[in-house]
Amino acid sequence: MIGHELREFVDRVMDKHAIDDEDVRVLQREILHEVVLTRDIIDVLVALDRAVADKSPLFADVLLAFCVDFSVWESRPTGKIDRDKAHWLVTTLSAGQGPTPLAQKIAFEVVREAEICDEALVSFALRKADARLPLGFTAQRVLLAS
Repeated sequence: MIGHELREFVDRVMDKHAIDDEDVRVLQREILHEVVLTRDIIDVLVALDRAVADKSPLFADVLLAFCVDFSVWESRPTGKIDRDKAHWLVTTLSAGQGPTPLAQKIAFEVVREAEICDEALVSFALRKADARLPLGFTAQRVLLAS
């Protein structure tokens, strides 16, 4: 369930079809500052990434951090992306017309950060990441090197 302030934020940015730096600061400092993140909140933020074309680069940084922190470190089991979390992440990140570039990056970074990760998310992250890497590189090689 999402709160009233987040609902108003979503309505406001959808009305103006943009998320600027000030919107991101409001989201971080006023709306989500002392809120316990949930799957519903992450779902809403990922949906905003898909729905709003004109976004501040700061939004990508904040959403990436929220998703990795929540998925890997704040939700149980800590440090582990089990089958349930992997299914949720793949579903959320690939909804609509498929994953956005930011959603692809989120999947890749969650896999990199997690101590243990279900194969469904690993497969999703590697499949999408391989398409973005320079010729001769694979996401699996990049992950193993880090």
